[in-house]
Amino acid sequence: MMSENLLRNLYMSQRKSSFEIAEQLGCSIHKVNYWMDKFNLARRSQSEATYVKRNPNGDPFVLHKPVSIREGVLYGLGLGLYWGEGTKASMSAIRLGNTDPELIAQFMNFLRRFYSIKKRSLHFSLQLFHDNNIDESLDFWCKYLKIDRRQFSKPVFSPSQSTGTYKRKAQYGVVTVQFNNTKLRRVISKQLAEIAQLAEHVIGNDKATGSNPVLGSDRRQQKD
Repeated sequence: MMSENLLRNLYMSQRKSSFEIAEQLGCSIHKVNYWMDKFNLARRSQSEATYVKRNPNGDPFVLHKPVSIREGVLYGLGLGLYWGEGTKASMSAIRLGNTDPELIAQFMNFLRRFYSIKKRSLHFSLQLFHDNNIDESLDFWCKYLKIDRRQFSKPVFSPSQSTGTYKRKAQYGVVTVQFNNTKLRRVISKQLAEIAQLAEHVIGNDKATGSNPVLGSDRRQQKD
């Protein structure tokens, strides 16, 4: 007979799979599953099991809340950038692409400060146009963002854009910064939903009272 505490420790605390527990205890996986069911220990879903396998040491991020006005501005900026510029198609990664190096740098600061994501854990892709120089573009982004070339995947070329403002902005191509983690993707999506609900609540109250959320004044006072 296996003890509940032993199974709970191995499966939940040490995050071992049923197969790994069976190997460690020298028994069959069927025996492990039998006692798991006997003690009503909740099993991980297939997606959860895959996540644990890919992250054996636990989550590769740590959540932090802003503790000052300055950090609050960065937090709001980061969520706003992801809301407006981020790629939402992938459910397993946080992605944001732009031609503006400062915008990319600030989003990286956001990921570092509020989720403890190491710069070396980030991946980058580069979309170039046929009139862009590969080495010059990679050198520019690596120097500005202080990252290693090995963090870039192979650049992708697209047809050249029209001349003018966009061409000047895309002088070094479009960079996408990416962090692969399904759980953090869900966390940030939840945070965005909470911000959206808060904004809707504030705007609703402003409409009800006749105040202007931008000017911070009462419309009725403007008549005086």
